[in-house]
Amino acid sequence: MFKNPDKAPKTYTPAEALPKIAAYCAYQERTQKEVADKLRSYGLDEDEAGEIIIRLSREKLLDEERYAQAYARGKHRTNGWGRRRIRLEMKAKGLSDYCIKSGLKELDGDEYYQKMQQLLGQRDAREKENHPQKRRMKLTAYLVQKGYESDLIQEALKELEQ
Repeated sequence: MFKNPDKAPKTYTPAEALPKIAAYCAYQERTQKEVADKLRSYGLDEDEAGEIIIRLSREKLLDEERYAQAYARGKHRTNGWGRRRIRLEMKAKGLSDYCIKSGLKELDGDEYYQKMQQLLGQRDAREKENHPQKRRMKLTAYLVQKGYESDLIQEALKELEQ
C-alpha cells in the first residue's frame, strides 16, 4: 500500500487519541518512546502526549518493566539471543537500567545455558570448516554475535569437544 504524498496525516484531539493509543498498548507491550512517537504521529504536542502516557501508566496499560521482562524472555526463546545482545537492544530502545536489569532477571540460568548449547550444536552440525582451531573460532564468533558471554561459550565448547 502506497500512501498519498498529497494527503496530510490525520490529526486527533487528545480525547480521540486516548482510546486509539490504549488499544495500541493493549495489543502488545510498548515502550514509552514508542507510544510517544505514535502520539506525535497523531499530531499531539509533547504536553498532551505526556499526559496521555502518564494516564496509560497509571492504568497499567503502559509498563516499561513489564515490557523489558517480556522482551528479554521473547528474544531469548525465539531468537536465541544472549544477555549481552538483549541488554544492547533494550538500551537502544531507551529503557532504563532498572528495567533492563529486571528484564534480564527473567532469564533462567539453566534454560539460558541449554539454549546456548542447543544453538551451538545446531551450528556445529552445519559448520563445514574441518580445521579444529578455525572451527572453534567460527563457533565462538557465532555465539558472541548472538550475545552470549565468553566464559559460558568456552565452557560449552569444552563440553562439545568431549
